Amino acid sequence: MSTWRTGGKNGKRLARKILALTLAAGVAGCGHSRMTTGSIHPASSEPIGQMTSTELNSALTQLGNNYAANPKDKAISLKYASALQMDGRTDQSLAVMRKLVIYYPKDRDILAAYGKALAADGQLEQALDAVRRAETPEYPDWRLVSAEGAILDQLGKADQARDLYRKALDLKPNEPSVLSNLGMSYLLTGDLKTAETYMRSAASQPGADSRVRQNLALVVGLQGRFDEAEKIASAELPPDQAAANVAYLRQMISQQNAWSQLKDGKKKKAVQ
Repeated sequence: MSTWRTGGKNGKRLARKILALTLAAGVAGCGHSRMTTGSIHPASSEPIGQMTSTELNSALTQLGNNYAANPKDKAISLKYASALQMDGRTDQSLAVMRKLVIYYPKDRDILAAYGKALAADGQLEQALDAVRRAETPEYPDWRLVSAEGAILDQLGKADQARDLYRKALDLKPNEPSVLSNLGMSYLLTGDLKTAETYMRSAASQPGADSRVRQNLALVVGLQGRFDEAEKIASAELPPDQAAANVAYLRQMISQQNAWSQLKDGKKKKAVQ
């Protein structure tokens, strides 16, 4: 079994960041909500993760105004918190969710999104409690089960997390977001080959979104196959954005001289 020896702490930190963002995008919309996961406006089908900075800022302005006018509106508050998450404003997102959970203390959608906001803010134990309170054993929701797994992964409890991902896959076979989370779990423990297997399976499923394919690009790039990673990323991103993602990945690895070590290792293999 091949293990990850080039990414080091920086690579694992990047993987945890990606896992947190995946959780942030995927937990909202659990339960019986009809809100489209990852979207910020009912009339728009463009996911937040695919918006440009200008588009996201514009959406945040609109949602912020709507939220200020009616902070008790569940749909507006959830969308606003989600957009804030994607903009990296975790403190503000958490503040929105804390207020909303006071208004709706037993709402499953809100508890799940609250857990997401807590996890993104690094409050993992509290996030786990919120997600578990949102779960209903007699009516299990694959999104919540997977979300619990993602939090456990961030707590370093990989075996428990993977059991939950497999439970989620029993509930929702071949669900790309769960397969991607399972791949990320193996990435976090350094098994890049197994991670790639799950990521490729996730990316090949109908309904796989941009986050899933970008996670595949991540795991491919962490193995030093940067050209392939950029090709995967650029299949749906503008070329400059795909190149920027790969450049960031190179920078993360090079912080511990891993990129140089990787190139040296390839040269030695070529000589052999």
